[in-house]
Amino acid sequence: MHAGSWDRDADGWFLTWDALADRLIPYVVEMGFTHIEFLPISEHPYDPSWGYQTTGLYAPSARFGDVDGFARFVDGAHLAGIGVLLDWVPAHFPTDAFGLAKFDGTALYEHEDPRLGFHPDWNTAIYNFGRREVTSFLVNNALFWAERYHIDGLRVDAVASMLYRDYSRKAGEWIPNEQGGRENWEAVACLRDMNREIYGQHPGVFTIAEESTSWPGVSAPVSDDGKSGGLGFGFKWNMGFMHDTLQYMARDPLHRKHHHGEINFGLVYAFSENFVLPLSHDEVVHGKGSLLTKMPGDDWQQFANLRAYYAFMWGYPGKKLLFMGQEFAQRREWSEARALDWDLRNARSHEGMRNLVRDLNTVYREKPALHARDCEAEGFEWLVADDAANSVFAWLRKAPGAKPIAIVANMTPIARAPYRVPLPLDGRWCEIINSDAHDYWGSGLGNLGGVVAKDGAAWVTLPPLATIMLEYEG
Repeated sequence: MHAGSWDRDADGWFLTWDALADRLIPYVVEMGFTHIEFLPISEHPYDPSWGYQTTGLYAPSARFGDVDGFARFVDGAHLAGIGVLLDWVPAHFPTDAFGLAKFDGTALYEHEDPRLGFHPDWNTAIYNFGRREVTSFLVNNALFWAERYHIDGLRVDAVASMLYRDYSRKAGEWIPNEQGGRENWEAVACLRDMNREIYGQHPGVFTIAEESTSWPGVSAPVSDDGKSGGLGFGFKWNMGFMHDTLQYMARDPLHRKHHHGEINFGLVYAFSENFVLPLSHDEVVHGKGSLLTKMPGDDWQQFANLRAYYAFMWGYPGKKLLFMGQEFAQRREWSEARALDWDLRNARSHEGMRNLVRDLNTVYREKPALHARDCEAEGFEWLVADDAANSVFAWLRKAPGAKPIAIVANMTPIARAPYRVPLPLDGRWCEIINSDAHDYWGSGLGNLGGVVAKDGAAWVTLPPLATIMLEYEG
């Protein structure tokens, strides 16, 4: 979430940390989320940068009150059982005169040569990760948020832009490393140092990388000597999942049968890293619309598609991340300049979506089969992977000692009843989630509480544009 636009006060101004705590923390608890992840809250001069153009890495922004207010917010979240994550931005920094750029009149924190020290995408400088003083400044800043404010994790922005010297550059606009390659080994060393220190000094605090390439071992451990192995992050954003599945969902259901692989392909690499499935602010800004408006069809079908997508995602391997407002299907594109459209909750369609996300969170947290092996191949098994003609997907989630759960998604507006789903255990399977339920503004088609498997399969009613979850009862 973005602290400045989740909600505003009566005068349209930013909420203080205390006011935000009073409104936000109970809402997050009610919705069943485990963590609040903030876009950068470090001091920054330009509101439309959303905090990513930070000039004061050690200072919570004065927009929301004093620093003690932020400390009270984190304490309040912890008392309610909610973790707090922060976006952290070592990838670039602004060239404002009051910042670190040319701090002593020379390129002290950055590179003098623009082929090393200028970011073409953001018109910012790049830290000189080869200087020990600079990496010390950055690593200590990461530790500062854990030590001073007891935050529970850092999501590191734009890691790919740090890892490659030629990131977003044409030939001749970058300088190879000593081996003649494109890797930025100084940045790699800085990230490894940061992760080793965070995990070494603050057990329980974790890090997440926004990394959009196939760099190996982003969430693999750093070697004992700190000079090889993985980058040491706890998790990595799965940008491929976000891109492929949203592209699939935006298609007319009539054409989805021709693009079945956009869903299947993600399972080829789903366990190569510890993944977070991100539906972030980047997908609902700059002309991209909201998640709801990406969906095809009339109003009912758009809601049904989005509900089916959420239930599909909560059953898919990986941790779940949803940007604020999408839990009640915000219609307008997000803008940092205004609050979310909370009046939408007066409509049954939007409140139905919110009810579904709340129930998905509850089921996900309470059922180990859905979360315990999110990052392990042993927790996943295909049941129906090749039914492109009907655009149906079915798989099993499982964990030691837990009741297995089958997830079945029907991505067409045609009800499939009956539909044969292979199931590994005979007996009753209880329907614990149905995204087409009346409570969610669906049509109410379902399985009357459950199905019975016999001889390795069950005949199941698949509602239109819906995902169901069936838990084995015995």
